[in-house]
Amino acid sequence: MRLLAVQSYVKVQKQIIDAEIVYKEENRQIHLYQDRLVTKYREFPISDISDLSFRKMGDEGGLLYVHTSRGIFSYTVPSSPESFIKAFRIHIKKEYF
Repeated sequence: MRLLAVQSYVKVQKQIIDAEIVYKEENRQIHLYQDRLVTKYREFPISDISDLSFRKMGDEGGLLYVHTSRGIFSYTVPSSPESFIKAFRIHIKKEYF
């Protein structure tokens, strides 16, 4: 299927090394296709997604929420996902809802 939009997100992992807490950030991407939304470890069929929303935290980034029939999944985004959400609502939501 055709790629509609890409959104960067950050996964922060906490590890304890030698009795010290170490935070490791990994940059990842969410890919929106006509039939699915794909992250590094998850894939959601479009028919399972009811909406995408964003809550701003800080100056630029925040949390991107993926509302699905299996629950709400959140992703930390370094910048506004406005164009990503718009692509979903224009190309996908109108077809399924």
